[in-house]
Amino acid sequence: MAQIWKRLVADKRRRQLESIPKDWLIQVPDEHIVDVTAVPERCGLLSDRELQITNTGDVNEILDKLAKGEWSAVEVTNAFCKRAIIAHQLVNCLTEIFVEKALARAAELDDYLKTTGKTIGPLHGLPVSLKDQFSIKGLEATMGYASYVGRFAQQDAALVEILHECGAIPYVKTNLPQTLLWVETHNLLFGRTVNPINRKLTSGGSSGGECALIALRGSPLGVGTDLGGSIRIPSAYNGLYGFKPSSYRLPHQGCVTSLDGLDSMLSAVGPISHSLSGIKTFLKAVIGREPWLKDPQVVPKKWDEDEYALIRHGGGKRLCFAIMWNDGVVRPHTPIVRALKMVKGALAAAGHVGRYVVVVDWQPYKHAEFGDIMNGIWRAGSGAELKAATEATGEPLLSSLGLEEQPPGKAFFATGEGISAYDLWQLQKAKTQLRKEYLDHWQNTVSVTGTGRPVDAIIGPASASAATPHGMNRYTNYTRVWNALDYVAAVFPVTKVDPVDQSYYAKHMSGMSGFLCIECAAKTFLCADDPDTFLGAPVGLQIVGRTLEEEAVLRMMEIVDGVLKNATGSRL
Repeated sequence: MAQIWKRLVADKRRRQLESIPKDWLIQVPDEHIVDVTAVPERCGLLSDRELQITNTGDVNEILDKLAKGEWSAVEVTNAFCKRAIIAHQLVNCLTEIFVEKALARAAELDDYLKTTGKTIGPLHGLPVSLKDQFSIKGLEATMGYASYVGRFAQQDAALVEILHECGAIPYVKTNLPQTLLWVETHNLLFGRTVNPINRKLTSGGSSGGECALIALRGSPLGVGTDLGGSIRIPSAYNGLYGFKPSSYRLPHQGCVTSLDGLDSMLSAVGPISHSLSGIKTFLKAVIGREPWLKDPQVVPKKWDEDEYALIRHGGGKRLCFAIMWNDGVVRPHTPIVRALKMVKGALAAAGHVGRYVVVVDWQPYKHAEFGDIMNGIWRAGSGAELKAATEATGEPLLSSLGLEEQPPGKAFFATGEGISAYDLWQLQKAKTQLRKEYLDHWQNTVSVTGTGRPVDAIIGPASASAATPHGMNRYTNYTRVWNALDYVAAVFPVTKVDPVDQSYYAKHMSGMSGFLCIECAAKTFLCADDPDTFLGAPVGLQIVGRTLEEEAVLRMMEIVDGVLKNATGSRL
């Protein structure tokens, strides 16, 4: 039995390699070349037309050219398929590759447009990549487990059905960590996905394959899932926009997942893109298909233009943003603090020139307690689940996601022996009580905003640091507290780590064992020994609104993003 999982890995890797057109293979740079973002344009595989298509940053511009017939669905799909294969060779980001199926669908769409003069839905002809979890009929959703090889989906996930109805073209699925439950992307089946800006750094997780692919422009729009930061952390690490709705807004039905059945902590489905307009287009398209008719857990709430117009937030004419400088547990990395100051300065300046923006400081409330409760809920039965997922084939559970070889043993996602149903109920009861206390805490900010309303949205770190070296990303509470609250949270790019940050390290961090310090001083959070490690790494921040405020959070993110662009120009 000990060798069963190895045979499954060999079979899957063989089939994956066979799915790649042989004339799309390139010369991969040596490992000492860490930034591979320029390789797709320089490798010679993509034509000028294909580069024009794949370098188009705005999803709506791609859709417009497709609708007008300036670009055919076949040529757009072929261009992104080719660039996705290049990206995969550079950073190991793909799991399923189905070029022929995608091109056949694209040809159908082109014929329909030519015959009728109409598009099939709001995403007509747009290639959309998917995190490996999403079931597509006839394909595997291995979710990072060698043990899941050979499990072919019998039907499409609800979201895949909706994408098809909207005219989108799925063409690849992307890598994630073994078990799904971590913010590094590595497994024994496909291996590690690395960050294209610096291959010595993590691409994040669990949607790390998706974000690495999009960062290399191998996809104009991707879909991930987020249980504790799995969309937002890799989006921040790769300089992208990533959007986590509340858990019941978009369909999750048909996704293969860990902790399935744990209804007190649900994963959320959301889009990732270089294009902020693409985020909006995706949300409107999917919600417009009434996903509650395909997934019984989805809230039957149509897209609300009044909420997008910020009708409950003063009509957007006098917004109050709160800056969360830290969560009361871990002080953020210096470039994160600099990004927060950039945002605060830009918003304050906008307020002075007539946008009437108010900026206050956010006081985090019991974030450590939220983290402890989430750990308890997640670990209540996860040990039994991971054992059930792997023991039949003898697949070992990784004990870390670092670079060193990992022997079989306790999973990197720490597990216990399980707890009673009663003890789980007590954790869930405590979480519900904390949610009420946090609601009251937010409501009470009406006394400091000066707008007659509580704070409209919170802006804070998406991670305690920029992308870390592999295996060093050890703190996730900046994102997962918002999952516990089921708040809407989205990430937007702000800046990059630069020498200004490094000079700060040299002055102020001499003699310290790491750049991030737990304020209780009980332990040290080590990121890296070499400050040059982070140079050039993207820095993103997170904007947070309350439950089911997707339209409002999207609009406020657009406002903040626009203010930043006006203040600083293009940032990434």
